[in-house]
Amino acid sequence: MLGFLLRLLPFWVREPLLIAVGSVLGVRIMYLAVRDHDRVAAGLGVVFLVFTAIRVYAVVRALRARRNPSPTTSADGTAIDAAAQAQGQAQAQAQGQGQAQAQAHPQPGSGPRPRPGIPEKEPNAWGQAVAAVAVVGALAAALWVAPRVLPSDESTPQPPSCSDGEHEELPKVYKQTPQPVTGEELCKALNRSDLATLLGTPGETATTASGTSNTAPLTDGKVAQPEAEVAFDTYTVNVSATYNELSTHQYVNLMKFGDEKNVKTLTVLGRPAVFSSDHTMKFEIDLGSGGSGGPVEEGPLARTLSVALDRKDRGGYCEITVWSTSGALPDDSVLLDIADKVLPRIPERPVR
Repeated sequence: MLGFLLRLLPFWVREPLLIAVGSVLGVRIMYLAVRDHDRVAAGLGVVFLVFTAIRVYAVVRALRARRNPSPTTSADGTAIDAAAQAQGQAQAQAQGQGQAQAQAHPQPGSGPRPRPGIPEKEPNAWGQAVAAVAVVGALAAALWVAPRVLPSDESTPQPPSCSDGEHEELPKVYKQTPQPVTGEELCKALNRSDLATLLGTPGETATTASGTSNTAPLTDGKVAQPEAEVAFDTYTVNVSATYNELSTHQYVNLMKFGDEKNVKTLTVLGRPAVFSSDHTMKFEIDLGSGGSGGPVEEGPLARTLSVALDRKDRGGYCEITVWSTSGALPDDSVLLDIADKVLPRIPERPVR
């Protein structure tokens, strides 16, 4: 149906319209293909651009034909022109003789021949082309503005934002700590659009995202410990930075006296690091009148990657922890991928 309607349009309306649509779609598809590294989209974009180039070539040929109409030539290039010139001279002589005879012997009822009708003025091709392009531009502008003017579909889940518009006052220890990261900055570093893909669940959308600028427990507010957390339906990711004097080497020694399991040392981005596993805590809060809640229980197992805040391991570390309510854990490579994305956003601890 659309093809039939396009064939009904005049040439100088249809072709500029196809050129405008083809160029816009071709450029847009090629941009998306380069951004997403999609070969199929790149091939489709090339098809649109080639189609547009063919239409442009057809319009250019038509414009040249309208401006410079050329007589038909034969294979030798001059035969038809010479024959046409001779035939024109013979016709001119015959017309001259006929006019002389008509003047010598005028016939009754003969009079001046009626003038041929004035040819109708053809439509302006450039005007039609500009009008078609203007129509396409107006449609494109309407499609561009519509999502910003029309109300959005509230049923579509939107990813949560880290900032609630209210900036919390940082504890005093943050002013005394060189280049500390805040909880909001940690949340923005963690709440990436590709975090679900890194976790191996690309179809999920984060349900919650938060960041707090806390201090480490049992330190009387003297150690800054910001943290951020992003939760999905399958996994929950927590990132924290502890600005104390404990090196990663000392931290590993402490793990030997704790309940951490599957301890494995390694190097991440040139910094000392260690993998460990431990159970989370599970507790219930009863908001009714029956009581305050149940006892604290052992929660699902969590996997943690601890990385030093600087290459020299002068103290302080960043922890990336992943767990799920089902108890399933991703591979250690997932935590390494998250660390590659998050750690560059945390300034290294300067020399004191």
